[in-house]
Amino acid sequence: MNDVSVFFELVTEWAWIGWLVLIAVFLVIEMLTLDFTFLMLALGSAVGLLTGVFGLPVWAQLIVAAAAAALFILVIRPPLLRRLHRSEDPTKSNVDALIGLRGTALADITRISGQVKVSNGDTWTARTEAAIPIPQGASVAITTINGATAIVRPVND
Repeated sequence: MNDVSVFFELVTEWAWIGWLVLIAVFLVIEMLTLDFTFLMLALGSAVGLLTGVFGLPVWAQLIVAAAAAALFILVIRPPLLRRLHRSEDPTKSNVDALIGLRGTALADITRISGQVKVSNGDTWTARTEAAIPIPQGASVAITTINGATAIVRPVND
């Protein structure tokens, strides 16, 4: 026997260990990402392991495992993700909840300084996004939050 045939015989004989290692690695990565992609790859590897148990050659095990993983990703993963995210609260929170809120300028608002009283009752340091200052008492809307400063634009009531 030559070295190549000995190598392929060893690979065929010990392929099950490779499948187990792949399954374990994919499951560990899945625990870190929680995206179901690596879970589907682990399931595909399990199918590859099963095909090896039934005596298919290694090249066929790889093809079946890849096809199974692709099928799992396309068919099983989307409903799992929908089920996982179905009870999420769509309400914006924290800084995202401030974007679009209206308020009143407590002092003249320029690109350098200003203050705004937001409709939720908070008072924020404010800057204008335009070069034109916003006078005290004018209505404004928050466009972005930059650190602890609200970037505002004037609005017409």
